[in-house]
Amino acid sequence: MSRYENEKVLVISRSLFDDLGAFQGINLEPEKYLPSILDPSNNHFLLRDDAEEDPSFKQIIPYAIFRYQDRFLHYVRGGGSGEKRLASKGSIGIGGHINDTDFAAASLDKDTYTNGVEREIDEELSIADGHTQEILGLLNDDSNEVGQVHLGVVHLVTLESDQVEAGEAVIEELQFLTLGELQERKEQLESWSQICVDGLSELWRDK
Repeated sequence: MSRYENEKVLVISRSLFDDLGAFQGINLEPEKYLPSILDPSNNHFLLRDDAEEDPSFKQIIPYAIFRYQDRFLHYVRGGGSGEKRLASKGSIGIGGHINDTDFAAASLDKDTYTNGVEREIDEELSIADGHTQEILGLLNDDSNEVGQVHLGVVHLVTLESDQVEAGEAVIEELQFLTLGELQERKEQLESWSQICVDGLSELWRDK
């Protein structure tokens, strides 16, 4: 029986990731990877049931971090979260699979991907004022079976105000925290958020 009701998700081959330069943790040079990853000749949609069990593919996961001034949005995933492995964990990222139901083509390009990310943000959060976004880097964690079949694209969303509300019930306890405060509660964060906190600390230390 299908766990994901025939859901199809965007993937690239693991071999492409290896050819571009596989890494562990966060890589803050997205320009080295994204042109190839978002080239329609290099990506396609695959049944999620198959993708979750096949490490020869990497599922592409947009992972958006929200900043207002010197603070970053933190929340807790409620027990009703679709991803049970992350329930009750703290997080600084809003993310999800790119599904074929969003797009008519069998693959996608950069513009279509960007539109998909904006739709994901609109579904998860209600943002009162304007925002801009940029891609900070890529996120990979091959230390566990879940991470071995996923590749995160880290987006930094800069907000014009801190007026943000949850768009879904599973997003709880929204608050903005400094990097120092996030470091203090790092052990309560999901693994991708832990990696991102370290990456943000490195990035802001150099600015």
